[in-house]
Amino acid sequence: MRTILVIGTVLFTATAVYGQQQRDPNSIGGGNCADNIYNCADTPNPLPEANTVWIEEMTWMDVRDALNAGKTTAIIPTGGVEPNGPWLVTGKHNYVLRTNCPAIAAKLGNAVCAPVIEFVPEGSIEPQTGHMRSPGTISLRQETFEAVLTDVAHSLKIHGFKNIIFIGDSGGNQSGQGAVADRLTAAWAGEAAVHHIGEYYRRPANAPNVLRDEGVTRDGMPNDGIHDSPGITLNMMLDDINSVRWAERVETGQAIINGVSIADLERSLELAGKISEARASWTADLIRERVGSR
Repeated sequence: MRTILVIGTVLFTATAVYGQQQRDPNSIGGGNCADNIYNCADTPNPLPEANTVWIEEMTWMDVRDALNAGKTTAIIPTGGVEPNGPWLVTGKHNYVLRTNCPAIAAKLGNAVCAPVIEFVPEGSIEPQTGHMRSPGTISLRQETFEAVLTDVAHSLKIHGFKNIIFIGDSGGNQSGQGAVADRLTAAWAGEAAVHHIGEYYRRPANAPNVLRDEGVTRDGMPNDGIHDSPGITLNMMLDDINSVRWAERVETGQAIINGVSIADLERSLELAGKISEARASWTADLIRERVGSR
């Protein structure tokens, strides 16, 4: 019986290897080219160009065509799931990135967005430290986070992306992104480069302060002392006003943070648009600068 099993295993392995060797190299898209023309690498896309920059919203043909059109920059946005006071949902950073990443890609003109990496280091899981003290937080170990970044970036590089950009909407994401960017850029030796844009998270000194410039904030205004701010709240509202519990706060007279009211929805969304526009502008400028310096 043991001999039969060994022979069967060898035959199965040999058949699998032979099948892989015989596979048409033109087969792509999840099937065999011989079975359907839409599984062939060079088959034209039967649909118009996709109206999105999110890779997860594209077909494989959309991504292929974007690369062929020169969109060889891929942005990897990292968010987080953590406590953010009594009004903002735990996915705060992920909501912000769903608005800001497409805005950055649009300004670059040659970029697409990878799916938001929603889980990041938030503190030790056990014993609980940092944000992990609060219910609902989901944390990754630092080595897990860096491994995820490495594999996502490597996947994109293998498909032909030449410049891979890390932007992190949370402070705990920054060191890991910088470390992985340095390691991969060195390892790839000019084939592709990874750029960590820390200034996306911390506004550069010469960048506009939208709320101050608009006269919304000024020195001496109150600080509520919670993990929230007018800028981040407004930025979230562009993606989903429910993510800041806007209607409930207006109804109960709580639509204010650090002395800034968000009760006027039209004005709030106007300010939110300017905040996202500013963040996208300085981030895109820095990406061009870093890519150009390589």
